[in-house]
Amino acid sequence: MTSASPLRRLIGTWSFEASSEGKFLGRGRTTFEWIEGGAFVRQRAEDEPSPDASPDWVSHSPMPVTALLGFDDSNGEMAMLYSDARGVFRIYRMSVTAEAWTVTRDNPGFSQRFVGRFQDDDATIRGRWESSEDGTTWVPDFDMEYRKRN
Repeated sequence: MTSASPLRRLIGTWSFEASSEGKFLGRGRTTFEWIEGGAFVRQRAEDEPSPDASPDWVSHSPMPVTALLGFDDSNGEMAMLYSDARGVFRIYRMSVTAEAWTVTRDNPGFSQRFVGRFQDDDATIRGRWESSEDGTTWVPDFDMEYRKRN
């Protein structure tokens, strides 16, 4: 089952860096691993403290983060159940295609989306988180770059 799952592209340990308008915000590490015999993927993410991290990033960090990812094998629909250290719990819709990993949340007053493009033979994902108050006008939150470590 795991070899046929579109989630297999995410499996492994990745380092990440966040930035906004070209300014470094912070970095960390995330791991995607199969659980329950390959039925789901668990993502765990943590900050890697850095003296040059933005104080705003440090004070608002959601880390550590845990998410469970899964897909419907009959129609390919994907979902992410998200939780973080701030006590935030969310459900996101996802897709993983040959080109991109997309995560979206449609919620009146605070919608979010992430689109990350696979590059370097899937060793890099470059993307951006955006938010919208009305679901129509999107503003950048921060850029994320993931680099596969193993």
